[in-house]
Amino acid sequence: MTNAKGEADAPESANTPARQPRGTGRRLRGAIAHKLGLAIVSGEYAPGDTLSGEIAFSEALDVSRSAYREAVQVLTAKGLVESRPKAGTRVLPRNRWNLLDPDVVAWAFAGSPDIQFIRSLFELRAIVEPAAARLAAERRDRADLKAMKDALAAMRRHTLATEAGLAADRDFHDAILRATRNDALVVLSASIGAAVNWTTQFKQRSRALPRDPLPDHVRVYDAIAAGDAEAAGAAMRALVDLALEDTRHAME
Repeated sequence: MTNAKGEADAPESANTPARQPRGTGRRLRGAIAHKLGLAIVSGEYAPGDTLSGEIAFSEALDVSRSAYREAVQVLTAKGLVESRPKAGTRVLPRNRWNLLDPDVVAWAFAGSPDIQFIRSLFELRAIVEPAAARLAAERRDRADLKAMKDALAAMRRHTLATEAGLAADRDFHDAILRATRNDALVVLSASIGAAVNWTTQFKQRSRALPRDPLPDHVRVYDAIAAGDAEAAGAAMRALVDLALEDTRHAME
């Protein structure tokens, strides 16, 4: 049998049939982690449930045991499961999950996300992003403003109904966090970006966006470019509040 890198695995047991796993490397590990993570976050597996053993799972998924173990390590790092000798792999309580992990956010929105989770994401954004906008107005440089302006231009060109437009939206919020020159805030960039991306996609699942959010973003940019910290914070708070209102309408 070969492992995910195409190298020879050590024999697993005398009775284990050799199998060539489907896919290789990081892609294979990610696919298995995605399948299991989605099942956990969607509630198919409840906290406290024990996953089937690696032999059964690897056979069911037609992958090597080493690839399955690597996927479980990914989920362990995200706080979804823990593995103990003889006890197996157990699903952890929700309060142990890394709910800000971009993959966990994506898995939550793959089905019908919990309204409390959506509210929590917007509360996080309402706390972090206005403060970040205020700092960005005080600390931004030309490169930061260019990154924001380029993101706005791409949002205008592609619209938020496209993947390119969604990526530009993430870039805009990312540029603001980076302009704060605060490493602790910059670390939140991937999490905030995931929240922005998936809530925007969720709003458009069954209908078009009820209004164009681009002017809200432009007002944030204008205040940051002008160096007006209070106006930047207020504009960002309005942007987040309006996005939450749009999301509520999408859930009706």
